[in-house]
Amino acid sequence: MAIKPLSDRVVLKRVDAAETVKGGIIIPDTAKEKPMEAEVVAVGEGKINENGTRNPMSVAAGQKVLIGKYSGTEVKIDGVDHVIVREDEILAIVG
Repeated sequence: MAIKPLSDRVVLKRVDAAETVKGGIIIPDTAKEKPMEAEVVAVGEGKINENGTRNPMSVAAGQKVLIGKYSGTEVKIDGVDHVIVREDEILAIVG
């Protein structure tokens, strides 16, 4: 896949939630909520601030992050669902 997000945008792939709960009940796809954890696939170069310098990105490809359930724009790249978000929509870096 060759995708390069612009400015302060980040391409993410949501990490699938577990399909069973502690009691062993299998949750069907239609009842699942969107996972909040995602893996960073690609990052832009950073946003240009008022004095003309570029702010460095605080996330890198391969990191796991938390995002809001309805954050970003959902796109399909090479048949795989991805989400494109701005860096400020990322809530936290996991691990």
